[in-house]
Amino acid sequence: MKQNWRSLWMIGLMAVLMLLSACGNSNGEGKDGNKSGKQVKLNFPTASTTGTIYPLGSAMANLWNNNIEDLRVNAQASKGGVENLNLMKEGEADISFATAGIIWEAYNGERGFKDRKYDDVRIVAGLYLNPNQLVVRKGEGIESVADLKGKRFAPGSVGSTPEVESQIILPAFGIAYPDDIKENYVGFTEAIDLMRNKQIDGALIQAGLPTAGVTEMISTANGQLIGIEEDKRKELMEEYPWYSEMTIPAGTYDGQEEDVDTLAIKMMLMADASVDDETIYEMTKSFWENIGELEDTHAIVKQMELEEAVTDLAGIPLHEGAKKYYEEQDLSIE
Repeated sequence: MKQNWRSLWMIGLMAVLMLLSACGNSNGEGKDGNKSGKQVKLNFPTASTTGTIYPLGSAMANLWNNNIEDLRVNAQASKGGVENLNLMKEGEADISFATAGIIWEAYNGERGFKDRKYDDVRIVAGLYLNPNQLVVRKGEGIESVADLKGKRFAPGSVGSTPEVESQIILPAFGIAYPDDIKENYVGFTEAIDLMRNKQIDGALIQAGLPTAGVTEMISTANGQLIGIEEDKRKELMEEYPWYSEMTIPAGTYDGQEEDVDTLAIKMMLMADASVDDETIYEMTKSFWENIGELEDTHAIVKQMELEEAVTDLAGIPLHEGAKKYYEEQDLSIE
């Protein structure tokens, strides 16, 4: 009998301790204050494994998982911006990357998003300028984008950011897309092999500097960068206001002896409006206050500045959670 009472007493004590523990956690103060008290799981598609975004996204997911209690961010490879937006729109992803131009098209239901307007997309942070890098094989007489007419060209995989950029840039040089090129819709990795095997003459890669795919094409596939002429840059900037001029400095890649002028678009971290405001607030805060931990991931991190997080957003609204953090930092929000 005494043993039964002792067992009941122990069971009761354990129940009380569990109740107290639950009550103590009800205010939700985690490592960085996730206040939901429940684990939040977010799907985070990034981009091709040979670009800038994939390793950056994986490192960001690790940072959030390590610093924010009850948050689990699952980073994975993807085809890039357009697919990322489609996944978010369909509810299969929660947070991701895309360039300002594609997000603008999704938010306004234009071009590839015609009749599929995605007005629940929100900006978490403007990160850095993403240049269009046109790599061509030496010895093929390609000195300008205009010379790509009739050539074997990899505009990017279908639905990727480079493929969208190819649709915009090539026609500015009188090249009907895709009729005037021998197109090969592949990602960075496949394009490297095709150029190395002399199966394509050029490719468009859009990613932060330096880009592993471009490095490979230049060092192992006899590739070289070509730029976008000033008159074409001005023309495209007038029609597409999210473009910025950018110079790829000489020496960015082995054997690159001269600056290369091109167009760039701001890379954005975005989220669906349905993601909890407090979660996005903590993620935004953790990202900017621990950004030094990401510098070993890619040199691009050193180009990110808090003051630029709310500039060049192309009229797309900030997520309320991110907005709260930037207001606390006294940033002027566009």
